[in-house]
Amino acid sequence: MAKKYVSNKDESVALFENKLLDKFTYVHPSVPVILYVPVVSYFLYKAVVSSTPGLTIAALFAGGLLTWTFVEYVIHRFVFHYHPKSAIGKYLFHLMHGVHHDYPNDSRRLVMPPVVSIPLAFIFYGLFWPVFREFYILGFFPGFVFGYICYDMIHYATHHAPMKSKIAQAVKHHHIKHHYQDDHLGFGVSSPLWDFVFGTLFHKKTS
Repeated sequence: MAKKYVSNKDESVALFENKLLDKFTYVHPSVPVILYVPVVSYFLYKAVVSSTPGLTIAALFAGGLLTWTFVEYVIHRFVFHYHPKSAIGKYLFHLMHGVHHDYPNDSRRLVMPPVVSIPLAFIFYGLFWPVFREFYILGFFPGFVFGYICYDMIHYATHHAPMKSKIAQAVKHHHIKHHYQDDHLGFGVSSPLWDFVFGTLFHKKTS
């Protein structure tokens, strides 16, 4: 399959003519950690002081983390790689994800901008609230947010860190294949779990 990237260098292309607007598309990789580790800590603190049993908190946290990996897979596969037919649709989806495939090593656009991640965090919290209510969401939501933090950090690392352990190398190669071999496969970034479940793993002949 022909390679689909434009640049393999750590360089950027302007997405908007307005320099201030374009500036909001650049995000330092530390931003998700700075913004969301306090959120995770706050919810876990509230869970502990609410006298929720420790095993219950751990189970809810793990459930939130697992749920994130599924949401990550679904968004990447069905939203980021959606192919609209209209010109405006193609333009918008190129801005959202296509530019990352054109400039995969652009170190300033490898984590989600807060102008996108913060509204999404509120939306997901609102979706989870009717299901879990206060007692259970205090353990579940920090696991979900922690999964998002891991996703952004792992995504950055796959493009700009050596990732020397066997597991880390496997995760890195899984994502790199998505960029350079076949972008119709390998939608999990932080984990290939759901690629295995839904049959979108890379076949041995493409490895």
